[in-house]
Amino acid sequence: MATTLSQVYERLFAAFGPQGWWPGESPFEILVGAVLVQNTSWKNVERAIANLRDAGVMEPKTLYALGEVELAALIRPAGYFQVKARRLHNLLRLVVERYDGSLDAMFRTDLPTLREQLLSVSGIGPETADAILLYAGHLPSFVVDTYTHRVLARHGWIGYDADYHEIKEHFESSLRRDTALYNEYHALLVRLGKEYCRKTGPKCDTCPLGDLLPPGGIIEPF
Repeated sequence: MATTLSQVYERLFAAFGPQGWWPGESPFEILVGAVLVQNTSWKNVERAIANLRDAGVMEPKTLYALGEVELAALIRPAGYFQVKARRLHNLLRLVVERYDGSLDAMFRTDLPTLREQLLSVSGIGPETADAILLYAGHLPSFVVDTYTHRVLARHGWIGYDADYHEIKEHFESSLRRDTALYNEYHALLVRLGKEYCRKTGPKCDTCPLGDLLPPGGIIEPF
């Protein structure tokens, strides 16, 4: 791409400033939130996490000891609560049984190995795994989401058929390996996608990246 990913980052940071992501009071809360936020808004996740805090179970071994029915009831505000309770319990099994409930020990594991372990957990896909690594573990693993794909594809910087791994590799091979940079970049792309590069009714005329579109405007999928 003629416009580099570093230039895009600089443009977005100048427009929006630091985003302060990811919300959460502890690495464990961020890990839990990464599962609960699947297919819902963060506002709903906050309500579910508040329930867990109020119940006094926001700790790996304590939360893992809950039955799935009780866990599902507590996280109900996050939606798909039965599915998410099962996925969260699966993830907690890894944390508790392999790492004795210690996130410090877990995040000391080398990045490729830990990423494979997370991806082996039923219900944990690449985006959730990378969010846990980046935001809870402060490890340099770029997070790709729908907003990232949409922004890059509409500008012609990737094809619409590019998969998660290709887009992740595109970022990680183009940028310096820096956790803070990956964190901020992902957050900025999310903000751009929500406010300007929307699925319907994109606001290209006022978008910070609007002048970087191809001459014919947004590239749409065939």
